[in-house]
Amino acid sequence: MYYGAVATTEAQSQEARPEATGRKRTDVAFLLAQLGAYAADRFGERTAALDFTRPQAGLLRLISREPGQSQQAVARRLGTPPSRLVALVDGLEQRGLIERRRNPGDRRNYALHLTAAGEQAMATLSQAASDHEEAIGAPLTQAERAQLSKLLAKLAAAHGLVPGVHPGYRRLGDQEPG
Repeated sequence: MYYGAVATTEAQSQEARPEATGRKRTDVAFLLAQLGAYAADRFGERTAALDFTRPQAGLLRLISREPGQSQQAVARRLGTPPSRLVALVDGLEQRGLIERRRNPGDRRNYALHLTAAGEQAMATLSQAASDHEEAIGAPLTQAERAQLSKLLAKLAAAHGLVPGVHPGYRRLGDQEPG
């Protein structure tokens, strides 16, 4: 028998159904994963239409919000090894969207900055992100969105997630090309 996406026996499916055990089942983790995957895929479609991957869009966003960080600092913030970030940074630099500038405080390091073209790209990506946010949240009222956002932020903080940083960067290089 198939229950969800997992093959189960009849006894296991009886246990999993809340009416069989008398427990209320909220499925919070599953619903978060389901909606997260859906939202990530839809956002990936929006960024792909603009010739960006999700990691590229995220890196541009981080640099736009915190310009002048070293590549090593950005890697630490994202939770990924610096070596995995190199290809992503190189690709955006080759497209003329970011530049490495000598760090005046430490000439061994380069600070990452958006170029004028990078700022234009970020404005376009920001509009795509805003449209995405609107589409995903459309079924909710403003009050419901605010409540959901507050609850999700509470869960993210409780699980040690870095605000504004997708945990997928830890696997950068293992999946989506930069």
